[in-house]
Formats: sequence, structure tokens, C-alpha cells
Amino acid sequence: MARYITRRVLAAIPVVVGVLLVVFVLLRLIPGDPVQIFYFGGEGSPNTSVSQEVLDTARRAYNLDKSIPVQFALYVADVFRGDLGRSLRTRQPIGSMIGEQFPATLQLTLAGMGVALVIGVLAGVLSAVRHHTIIDYASQFVAVLGVSIPSFWLGIILIFIFSIRLGWLPAIANGHGKELILPAVSLGVAAAAIIARLTRSSMLDVMSRDFIRTARAKGLAERGVVWRHALRNALIPVVTIIGLQFGALLAGAVVIEVVFTRQGLGFTLVKSIITRDYPVVQALVMLSAIIYIVINILVDVLYTYIDPRVRLAD
Repeated sequence: MARYITRRVLAAIPVVVGVLLVVFVLLRLIPGDPVQIFYFGGEGSPNTSVSQEVLDTARRAYNLDKSIPVQFALYVADVFRGDLGRSLRTRQPIGSMIGEQFPATLQLTLAGMGVALVIGVLAGVLSAVRHHTIIDYASQFVAVLGVSIPSFWLGIILIFIFSIRLGWLPAIANGHGKELILPAVSLGVAAAAIIARLTRSSMLDVMSRDFIRTARAKGLAERGVVWRHALRNALIPVVTIIGLQFGALLAGAVVIEVVFTRQGLGFTLVKSIITRDYPVVQALVMLSAIIYIVINILVDVLYTYIDPRVRLAD
């Protein structure tokens, strides 16, 4: 397994570099000089309190005076040395910025995934057990509805109902912990719908197999048959989608953090894109790519614990 993980990590390096290259080039194709935006708020500003020499010095400090290939080569070299650079906007080291804000984003992502798992798995299992009943049809309808509703729109509706109208839950942080409920639900509903549909499909397939009929013939309680035998054997495709959805939730946290004005990497990413803070955007996109890769490796390893028949090739 160690050799397998090592191979996967080595194979992931070109992927990360490729993602960086695409983002690096696209950022520089966006109209606007980041140094001008930082000092003047945009191109062509009448503010002349900053001399051209200061602007040129800032460009040299961030290698913006060089060609794009040279900039990219220098940036990749810095990344492999562990130097993510400094923010153009705040001058703060990006590594410390990520360290400060990543816990908030991870907390939101884990809470959203918790919502998705509880609702998705329970709804999928219940729908499969009550196949072709009103419960099954209602579950499928809600699942389709959950996939169709944009998370930001759901977040706004939840704020309007539970925060503004009813006053039950806060829309912004107040230090009491309840402010995480609405963002987590907004983030997790779409993933819950996807997990529910796949869990239902996988459970229906497993519950028609011979070993389930044998377990029932032995007199095992239906609850044990469903949760101990059927669900465990139905988990492999579900675990795959859970891993992918975790990465999607991490990306979706960008929108949810903006809707709920939560400080985190997503909120920082949006501000950095608006202000053309190249180093921060590049670092956050690279971090997202790395997290996706790590999750995929962990999902592959988890297969061997869910189903002992699965073996990873060394």
C-alpha cells in the first residue's frame, strides 16, 4: 500500500503543476494591473500620490515585470521551496493566511458533509427499504429538488425564513456556534441529494443478491440485514461519491462564505480575485487541487477496509 500511495503522490505532481499553469495564465489574461488596482483602486485613477518608481518597484518585487513563462518558473520554484509568497493586498505571508483561515473553511465543509451524510444515507436506505411506496417517491422527489436548487439561493431563503422572519438562527457569526447551522444546511443539501440517490440505487442492487436472502432465511432481524449486511456491501460506490462530494463542498464553501459573510478561504478567494491578488488566488487554487488529490487517495485506501476483497496494486 505504501508503494501505491507513493506512486499516486508522484503522479499527482504534474496535475498540480498543470492546474497552477492554467490558473497562472488565466489570471494574467484578465484586464487590469494588480499593482495599479492596489495603489489606485483601478486603472486610470486620477490619484497621483504614488510615483511610477514605487509602482515599478512593486512589480519587480512580485516578478510582474517579467514575461509570463519566467514568472511561472520562478513561482513554481518558490512553491517547491515551501514559499507561497505574500499577498499583494495585505502583504501578509500567504502560508500564515491559509493557516489562520483554513480551520473556519474546514469546519464549514465538515459540517456540510455531516448534513449530507446523515440526510443522504438515511434517505437512501429508507427509500430502498420502502421501495415503490410513498416514502420512496417522496424521497426521490426531494432528492431531485435538492440537486436542482443552487446552494446560494437556498442560503438566502434559509436566512430569510429562519433568521429574519422567525429569528431562530443567526445569519452571521455571534460566537454561540448556532451560526454554523444555516451555512452547513445550505452547503450540504445538494450533496445529500446525490448521496441519497446513489445509496438507494446501490442498496436496491445489494438487497436483491443471494447472501441477503440467505441472511433473512437464517432468521436475522430485518434491521441487522439492512444495516450490517446490505449497507456495508453497498458502501463502495457511496464512498466514492462521498469523496468527490467532499471536494465539491470545499469548493462550494466559497459561495456559502460570501452569502453568510463568513471569514474563510472562500471569502478570501473572492476578494483576491476582485483585487487581482495573484499570489493568493494561485495558492488557494493549488491547495484545492491538493485536497482533491488527497481525498481521492484516501477513498482508494478506505475501499480495502470496507471490502477486504479489494486490494490496491503495489
